[in-house]
Amino acid sequence: MTETTAKGNELARGERLQIMVDAEELEALEDFRFNNRMPSRAAAIRELLRRGLAATGYKLDKRPGASSEYGVTRSYSDDNRPDEIAD
Repeated sequence: MTETTAKGNELARGERLQIMVDAEELEALEDFRFNNRMPSRAAAIRELLRRGLAATGYKLDKRPGASSEYGVTRSYSDDNRPDEIAD
C-alpha cells in the first residue's frame, strides 16, 4: 500500500497500524510526547517502539533529529551505511 501526501509526494511509510488504548495509556503517551517534544502521537509511538526494541537487543538507528526522521528502523545499502552500524 503506497500513500501520498496532499501534494502527491510518496510517503516513506506505506503501512498503517491502528491500535486501541485506554485513557491511562493515552495520557501516558501524551505526557511522553509533550515531555520529549514529539511532533505527533505517531512519532511518539514510533520512538517508544524503537526504545522498547532496543531494550530487548535489537540494533536500531540512533535517535533522529528532524520530525520527518522519526522512525524505528532504516535499511541501508552498502554504499550509504553509517560506520557505526557497519559489520
